[in-house]
Order: sequence, then C-alpha cells, then structure tokens
Amino acid sequence: MPPTDARTGTDPLAPRLAGGAEHPPGEGVEDTLELRIPDELLTLFKEADQLRRADGGAGGPLLDNLAAWGPTVTSEGTFQLVPASVDRDLALISHWMNDPAVAPFWELAGPDSVTADHLRAHLDGDGRSVPCLGVLDSVPMSYFEIYRADLDPLARHYPARPHDTGIHVLIGTVADRGRGLGSTLLRAVADLVLDNRPRCSRVIAEPDLRNTPSVSAFLSGGFRFYSEADLPGKRAALMVRDRALRSVL
Repeated sequence: MPPTDARTGTDPLAPRLAGGAEHPPGEGVEDTLELRIPDELLTLFKEADQLRRADGGAGGPLLDNLAAWGPTVTSEGTFQLVPASVDRDLALISHWMNDPAVAPFWELAGPDSVTADHLRAHLDGDGRSVPCLGVLDSVPMSYFEIYRADLDPLARHYPARPHDTGIHVLIGTVADRGRGLGSTLLRAVADLVLDNRPRCSRVIAEPDLRNTPSVSAFLSGGFRFYSEADLPGKRAALMVRDRALRSVL
C-alpha cells in the first residue's frame, strides 16, 4: 500500500493515497527499456530551462521553483531532477509502474491511463507536489515525487515543521537496484532540497516499515530513523535527513 502524498483536488487537505518510497530490488524482472535518446533529452532539458524562466513554473513558490535546481555531481555520474510531462514521459513511467517489483508499493499497475491520472493529479494541483524524472548521465532511470510534507496529510502523523519536504522514489531499471545506487540518489536529492530550499530544515520520507531494503537505503543515504507511524494502508518508518546533521550522516 502506498504512502500518503500531496495529490491535490477540490479539497487539497483531504486524505489521499499515491506513490510509495524506495522499493526492494526486483528479482527475475526483465527490463526492456534502456533509453538513450539524446535528442529527446535535449528537448527535456530545454523545457526545464523554459520552466526556470517562467514565474511559477513547475515546483514554483511552494517548492522554490524545483525546475531551476539544476544538476548535481554524484559518485555515479551527473544527476538532475526534471519535472515530468504526461505527454513526454507517460509510456516510460507507466512501464516502471507495471514492474512486478514496483506495483505492490505504488499500486499504479494497469493501462497507461492509471499512471496518467496519477501524474495529472500532481501536475494540475497547486505545486505542493512535483513528479520528476531522475536523469543520470542523460538517461531517465528513476521517478521521484518531491512534495511539501508540512502541507500533506502526512503532517497529521508527526510533529511537522514549516517547509518540511518529502521524497517518494522509484528506481526504474532493474539493473540499477540492489547495488547502492538508490542510497546515492536519495542523498543527492535530499541535498538538492536542502541546497535549494533555504527555509527547509529537514527532508522527510516514509517507507513501509516491512520494506527493509528501502529503510536501509534511506539510512545509507544520510537519513535517520525518526519514529514509526500508522499511515493509510501501512505502518511506516519515518525517516529524516536534517540540515544540521548533513555533514555527519
């Protein structure tokens, strides 16, 4: 069962269910998409640039214009969060959501329309949650949702602070799971949040407590265990990456 997130609708604070956090490595799952499409990636980054210059672009005021955060260098290569587009990215994200290792956690398996509805629920909202492709060395290989945890129903389950920022993550390619890459990207994304959101003092995640690989990935990625929480459909391990502790974790 996925965690709460920041889907927005008529009542932006009503309880909602959506995508989960880091998932366990897939066993015996054949991944058929190895995308290296330079022209499309150039278009993708051009669109991100246009969003940077647009007032209130993707992840505007509520997420300090996430589209303008730019790339970061990791031990695995150059990584960037690029706000997702239904028209451009639906087939790839839907493919990932139908991976048997992913489907039980995100609950978005099925036709493309299922994932499309999920993406539009974020994209048509007020900007408190931004779905993104994680692009590593010009290859889209992961999916992230960056959201305002303090404005999400999650805030009902822990003592939220203003500007707490949440992360949901999916590593899309089977070959990228189970080798520590998830921890590297979680650290990188959390640091991007802290570097680009000066009012945010901590980054929050809530993987399923039973999902030991996920909890381990967050711990290795600089998060600390905060508490357990009963969320809709699961008991979660609340994980925190603190600005004050980022240099020692």
